[in-house]
Amino acid sequence: MEDQSIVDLYWRRDPESIRRTDEKYGNYCRTIVRNILPDGRDQEECINDTWMKAWNAMPDQRPSLLAPFLGKIARNLAFNRWRAGHAEKRGGGELPLILEELAECVSPDDTSRTVETAELEEAVNRFLRALPERDCNVFLRRFWFSEPAANIARRYGMKEATVRTSLFRSRAKLRNFLEKEDLL
Repeated sequence: MEDQSIVDLYWRRDPESIRRTDEKYGNYCRTIVRNILPDGRDQEECINDTWMKAWNAMPDQRPSLLAPFLGKIARNLAFNRWRAGHAEKRGGGELPLILEELAECVSPDDTSRTVETAELEEAVNRFLRALPERDCNVFLRRFWFSEPAANIARRYGMKEATVRTSLFRSRAKLRNFLEKEDLL
């Protein structure tokens, strides 16, 4: 089913929209959530919350592309759930490593204050567009989809050390770029 047809179902408040969304984007959203949350129950609750949030958002929004719309919802919910679990001394998975890696570019205090700002988002988007395609894909796989370096290496037929080196260099480039943009 096409995205526009699914969105139309949401706008008509048809419960079939949830089933169709899960059929088309369930695996995609589950992959994002699974890379952030280690617990299967938390993962499934997060997916259910994603569908509910999409249901509640649709009357106000009419996304032309569902994948990024749903992916962003799932990712944000998973991060929120991870933070809540981490505050209770639970958690795990890739997220602590990812946050540590990104701390070289943007401090945790800066992240909590500015990661949602349009200026930082636009600067990061410009930075990513300037990267070679493979470096951009590796960066996004790690820091957007929260994939382990070993999975990225398999996906792109690279050695894990090459992935880590690429990520290290991209983070250094991002840090320099953000400094030049006066965002760091």
